[in-house]
Amino acid sequence: MAANLPNIIFILVDDLGWRDLSGYGSIYYETPVLDALAQQGMIFSDAYAAAPVCSPSRASLLTGRYPARVGVTDWIDIGYGIHPARGRLIDAPYRPHLPLEEFNLARALKQAGYATWHVGKWHLGADEFTPEYQGFDVNIGGGHHGHPWKGYFSPWSLNRLEDGPPGEYLTDRLTDEAIRLLRQPRQAPFFLNLWHYAVHTPIQAKVEDMQRFEAKARRMGIDQLNAFVVGDYFPVKHKKNIRIQRRVVQSHPGYAAMLSNLDWNTGRLLQALEVTGQAANTLIVFTSDNGGLATSEGAPTCNAPLSEGKGWLYEGGSRVPLFFVWPSVIPAGSSCPAAFCSPDLYPTLLEMAGLPLRPEQHCDGVSFASALRSAQPALLRPVFWHYPHYGNQGGTPACAVRLGEYKLIEFFEDGRLELYHLVSDIQEKHNLAQAQPERRQEMHALLLEWRSQVEAKIPQPNPDWAVDMRREQN
Repeated sequence: MAANLPNIIFILVDDLGWRDLSGYGSIYYETPVLDALAQQGMIFSDAYAAAPVCSPSRASLLTGRYPARVGVTDWIDIGYGIHPARGRLIDAPYRPHLPLEEFNLARALKQAGYATWHVGKWHLGADEFTPEYQGFDVNIGGGHHGHPWKGYFSPWSLNRLEDGPPGEYLTDRLTDEAIRLLRQPRQAPFFLNLWHYAVHTPIQAKVEDMQRFEAKARRMGIDQLNAFVVGDYFPVKHKKNIRIQRRVVQSHPGYAAMLSNLDWNTGRLLQALEVTGQAANTLIVFTSDNGGLATSEGAPTCNAPLSEGKGWLYEGGSRVPLFFVWPSVIPAGSSCPAAFCSPDLYPTLLEMAGLPLRPEQHCDGVSFASALRSAQPALLRPVFWHYPHYGNQGGTPACAVRLGEYKLIEFFEDGRLELYHLVSDIQEKHNLAQAQPERRQEMHALLLEWRSQVEAKIPQPNPDWAVDMRREQN
C-alpha cells in the first residue's frame, strides 16, 4: 500500500499572522511563491489555530485533540521561570511535553509505511519527548527551544542542529536540510514536518533584504517610527482585561525581510520537489501555529482588521492562513469558508492519503477530505478554545466557542461574556451578549458542556492579588 500513498509536506510557520501573506491582503509584505502555491489548491479564509500560542497548537495538530484534552495548554516554559503566572488568578497547570502515549499523526503515518522527518522547531518537550521519540525517523533542529534565542545567524546553539558556518541564516539551513532529505533515494513515501522558527522573534534578517523593505516603506510613504502605537510588556500581576493599541499598518522592514526569505526558501523546496519528480504526488499543507505578534515585544506585525494578536482569544490571536495543494486532486483556485481548526489536520491527512481514520485518537478533529476534493461546503460544527493562562502579550485567561457566524468568549477573571457576529463584525468591536441573550445562553451552555467533557483545568483565584496591587499603588 505504501507505494500508492502521496508524499506529505506540512509547512508550519511560527507566529505568522492571518494577513501576513500578500495573498491574504498584505500590501507591504511580499510572498509571491506562497501566493502562487496557494492558488494551485484550496485556500481557507476562516482557519484557526487551537490556541493563541505555539505549544498547544502544535500538540493539537499532531494529536487531533484540543489542547485542553491533551493537557498542553500554554507554551512550554522548560525552566518554569514565568509559570505559573499570576494576576487576579493563578495560571492553571499544564503538561510540559507532548505525552508519549498519544498515538500522534507521525506514528500513524509511520505505521502506514511513511518515512517520517521532522525539521525545525518542536517546543513540545525536551529529552525523551523530542521528535525521534514521538514517531519521527529523523529529527533536525527539534528540541525544547521555542525560538532561536542566540539569533537567526549561526552559531544558533539549537538542539539537534549543528551550527553552520558563522553567519549562516537559520531558515536557509533548515530548507537545505529538508531538500537533502527529499533528494535521498528511498522506496517509501515521506512525511516532511517542516516547522520553521521564522517569523518568531528575534526579528533578524539579511541586510540586503532589510534594505529592500526599508526602501519600499519610503516609497509607500510609511513612517516606520510613527506607524504604530504599542502597549509595552508589563508584569503579569498588572495585567487588566483591556484592549491594547497596536501597530496600525504592516511596516516592519525586518519582519517583512524574514517573511520574504521564508517565501524564497519555499520556492527552493518546491523546485527540489519538481526536479526529483515528486511534485505531482505530493500533498502540501501550509499554515501558522497562532496569530501574528501584534501587541507586545516590538509588535512586528499587524493583524487588522482582526483584533489583537498572539496571546489573545480575539480573532487576531488564533485566525491563521491555511491552504492545501495537491495537483489534480484538490481543485486549483478553490476556497473554503468553513472553520478549520488544528485538530482537523490529523484526520484530514489520513483520509486524503486513503488511510483508515483513528477516531479514538483524533477525537476532536473533523476530516475535510471531501471538501478538499470536491470544493463542497464542510460540515458546520462548533470550534472551541481554552486558554487558562496570562499571555505574555497582554491577554488574560479565557475560553471561547465559535458556532457558525458567531463567537462567544468567556473571561475567567470576572466571568464576562462577549458575543460577536464575525461576518458583520470581524474586528470584534460590538459585543452582542446583552442584545442577544438567547444566543449567548445557548453558546455558553455549549462551551460549559465541552469544558466538562474535556476536563479543562480552570485558573484559580490569587489570594495575594489585592495585597500585591495595594503594594504597587503605594
